[in-house]
Formats: sequence, structure tokens, C-alpha cells
Amino acid sequence: VSSSHLQLAAFALGTVGWILCTVSMGTVEWRVWHVANTTIISSGIAWVGIWKVCFISYFQVSPGYKEQFCHKFSGYDSSIPAEIYAAQGLLLIAMFMGLLGLTATIFALRNVYMGIPHKALITRFFLVGGCFYIFAGLCVLIPVSWNFYSVTHNQSIAFPPSYYMPSSPVAQEAGAAIPVGIVAVILLLLSGIFSLLYRFPVTTNTITK
Repeated sequence: VSSSHLQLAAFALGTVGWILCTVSMGTVEWRVWHVANTTIISSGIAWVGIWKVCFISYFQVSPGYKEQFCHKFSGYDSSIPAEIYAAQGLLLIAMFMGLLGLTATIFALRNVYMGIPHKALITRFFLVGGCFYIFAGLCVLIPVSWNFYSVTHNQSIAFPPSYYMPSSPVAQEAGAAIPVGIVAVILLLLSGIFSLLYRFPVTTNTITK
């Protein structure tokens, strides 16, 4: 047990990182667009996520009331940039890989804390869990970095007319999902490194006269 403190920390960090990965994937605020025309987008702000785009509108709503409109991305929308579709697939893979890493780490820690002295099995599962964590972290890093690059370069998106979205914003900034994703990457990579550092303790037998 005394030799697995780092791996216990890896499990804790991996759990938080996996949760943050899930939160980032489900959050719509990947890109925050500031638009000039407020006829439909009443607040002048739209949120572009990896699954849908949303904005607040008073259009066709009684005075004093507002409603959030969301349009889900379709796989047939060729105008949606590649980084959004890449984020969808990679984050789903990251969730699955992170879950496998947690499962492997739990199994190894169970053997450690129950005193099952199976060196090869425990070491193997910590190594496998560490690889899953690192792979999950890289799967989150790619879409987060790619979308952050698109934000900093104020890249436009040719939305279909039914989205009621302009093709270019006046300005855009990174939404909450990107920093959450960055933290998830850091935690997943750290948990992977900690898991890979496991070394089964070597015991020596002493003979006393």
C-alpha cells in the first residue's frame, strides 16, 4: 500500500479529469460570438459548441420574455468546419478511454489494498490504465487546441440560413468549455504519468541466527 500513493493520486486526478472532459464535451460555450445584427440574436452573443449553436432571442416571443434557440449540427452540413466534427469524435473516444483507464486503475488498487501479491497483474493494470489516461488526454488536447486556434484567428463559419447565424462574428472569444478542457488534459496526463511510475515493492528475506 505504501508504494501506491502516486497511483491513488492518479485515480483521483483521472476521475476529475474524466468528469471535466465530459463537462467540456456537453458544454455549448466553446466559442462565444459577438454579432452586430441583433434582430434575431437579441443579446448580440451566440454560443458555438461542438454539437449545436445557441443564442438568446426575443423574436416571436411576447415582450418581456426571452427564449434560447438552439440548432443542432447535422452530419450533412458540409459548411461546419472540420475542427468541430473532429472534436465530436475525439471527445467521445476520450470519454471511453478515460473510463477504461479508471477501470484498470480501480482493479489494480483493489488488489493492492486487499493485499493480493500478484506483481505482474497489478503492474500490468497500472501500466494499461496509464496508457489509457494519456491517450484520453491527447484526444482532448487536439480539439481544444484546434478550436482555440480558430477562436484566436477569428475564423468564420458558413452556417446554413436556417441557423439564423452570420457567417462571421464581429469578434469571438474562447468559451468556458475550452479552459475546462485544458484542465482535463492536464489532469489526465498527470494521472497517466503517475500510473506509469508504479514499481512493485521488492521484499528481502533476512535470516537471523
